[in-house]
Amino acid sequence: MKKLKLGMVGGGKGAFIGGVHRIAARIDGKWDLVAGALSSNPERAAASAVELGIAPERSYDSFEVMAQQEAAREDGIDAVAIVTPNHMHAGPTIAFLNAGINVICDKPLAATQEDAEAIKVAVDTSKAKFILTHNYTGYPLIRQAREMIARGELGKIRVVQAEYAQDWLTEDTQNKQADWRTDPNMSGAGAIGDIGTHAFNLLSFVSGLGTEALCADLHCFVDGRKVDDNAHILLRLEGGAKGMIWASQVAVGCENSLTLRIYGDKGSIEWNQENPNQMSFTRFGAATQILTRGGSHLGDENDRWTRIPPGHPEGYLEGFANLYSDAADLISGSSDGLLLPGIDAAMNGMWFIAACQASSKNDASWVHNKSN
Repeated sequence: MKKLKLGMVGGGKGAFIGGVHRIAARIDGKWDLVAGALSSNPERAAASAVELGIAPERSYDSFEVMAQQEAAREDGIDAVAIVTPNHMHAGPTIAFLNAGINVICDKPLAATQEDAEAIKVAVDTSKAKFILTHNYTGYPLIRQAREMIARGELGKIRVVQAEYAQDWLTEDTQNKQADWRTDPNMSGAGAIGDIGTHAFNLLSFVSGLGTEALCADLHCFVDGRKVDDNAHILLRLEGGAKGMIWASQVAVGCENSLTLRIYGDKGSIEWNQENPNQMSFTRFGAATQILTRGGSHLGDENDRWTRIPPGHPEGYLEGFANLYSDAADLISGSSDGLLLPGIDAAMNGMWFIAACQASSKNDASWVHNKSN
């Protein structure tokens, strides 16, 4: 397949997630980064472009100019990655969609519901594709678990639990990554937006169940912080299943502990992101099995989402790479992109944030999902 041309908004010097997106896009050789508006600071944008090998004429001072000029070029970009803080997602996403350029946007969709609705209008009226990078949906065993549940191997789902616990914001940390995440004007939410949306998305993606209602108790343990850093959430899911999410960025000893447990009337699975190449699977009345990424027990197509032989660990970057590979196939017309998070998943995540905030303000009352 001919390589697709990628642009990037944000992700210049000092940014974390932009580097992750660039590595992921390179892994399978389906993308070339050729253009960018890498920073709102023109000097930093130009210096970042030089470091990344972007030609000076395709390093832009603003995303508006980039969208206009790339859309007019015969060799213009096939897609743009939006890797800015949350409050800066809407402007570039809408500009590129309106220019007919496919968008790959980091999660969550936006910092406000108003921005999210504006993005949805742009998606609905554009011929371009929109993809949200909930990267954990790209992990091989997560996709395997989704298939197992769809085949009925766990039976009727009864209980779903997701936890995402970190400790990096246990104190009042001062750095670029912490600063915007703990500023409500830039992030729109604290732990529920940053990591809670991942847990919620993963729970929904694997179980296949929508959320009918939730109640949430949000709390901030660090004095002076203006966003939540810990959340306990109960969910009522389709079909009578019950769910629970714990999201915390003040859990001392937890580095990046994203855990998913799903229990049906015939079996259960458990998976943890810090050891992503193994998943436990238990049939009722039988011994627990440990399924490994790429193992022969997963069938003849066990290598669909892997690149290296069993026993060689794959994880965060490769999961991200699966999204970029799937996005390339969708844009080139060789795939339907059914496993890619799109605008529906994005809007569901925005409902989750708003519902958690509304519930917590009203003494953890139940908030119903009117779209379900």
